[in-house]
Amino acid sequence: MNPALTPLPGTTLFGLTATDVGTLLAALATLAVLVALYVASTVRDPMKGRVKALNERREQLKAGIVASTAKRRAKIVHQNDTTDRMRTFLSSLKVLQDDQLKQAQIKLAQAGIRSKDWAIAVIFGRLMMPIVIGSTAAVLIYLVDFWPAWGPFRQFGTFAGALLLSYKAPDIYINNMITKRAAAIRKGVPDALDLLVICAEAGLTVDAAFSRVSRELGNAYPELGEEFQLTSIELGFLSERRMAFENLAERVKLEALKGVVTTMIQTEKYGTPLASALRVLSAEFRHSRMMRAEEKAARLPAIMTVPLILFILPTLFVVILGPAACSISKAF
Repeated sequence: MNPALTPLPGTTLFGLTATDVGTLLAALATLAVLVALYVASTVRDPMKGRVKALNERREQLKAGIVASTAKRRAKIVHQNDTTDRMRTFLSSLKVLQDDQLKQAQIKLAQAGIRSKDWAIAVIFGRLMMPIVIGSTAAVLIYLVDFWPAWGPFRQFGTFAGALLLSYKAPDIYINNMITKRAAAIRKGVPDALDLLVICAEAGLTVDAAFSRVSRELGNAYPELGEEFQLTSIELGFLSERRMAFENLAERVKLEALKGVVTTMIQTEKYGTPLASALRVLSAEFRHSRMMRAEEKAARLPAIMTVPLILFILPTLFVVILGPAACSISKAF
């Protein structure tokens, strides 16, 4: 064996010997296997949470119509002690406003979170995360001097960035969820309108049509199916059907669905033919979806230019010119 390749006794990597590194890698591999087994054995039904949310909304609507006193309604609405403590704390600081709470609830509904308790948690997170993360950053930067090589400007920039990011983190996360959910719903709107046209021509009522479409699209487009099912429930319980359509437009941040809601409201108000209007909207949405696909395809050559130059062309040059370079070196 070549002595140059023999590891020297006592050689360490970041203070760890070869045995320690091997043990650590084996432990990580074992942990990865256990996590994979846990994930594979605990597969959750994605429809279970949606059905629970729809049942809770149905019970709330029943409570608003049937229950005669506020005390009986409170028995149906679930109360969370943690949320109550957050609400009390925010109210004591005079930072909990009704407009702010309503806006947070609307954003959470657009993100697919039905529980209104999370609105209190979001506002509480906006208040506490800058305090906790900012205090931690201040201690690490100024008191502990964790990065002694940094200058005053860089230290202050890191501290300010930590404060700003911690304050905006809940909104960034929720907006990301809203964008993803709106994109998933947008894909199923044309198919949903086609099914609504078929149901309308078959003689079904609007609430029955929404319920039927939600069942048909529940597997392909679960987000859209959930929204249609919730709209169907509200159409059956709310005193004004217009409110159900307006709630649908409020829960989904999508201009295409707002056009559908406007059409449904006009149909309910003036008695115009529903099938013909939905057929025109469906054709427009399909054309818009095709245009977006063509736009992405047109951007593909420009996007592929950088990976082509950095990764594909060097490999191609090595494969083509490598044998020639070897032959030239042997000739000389």
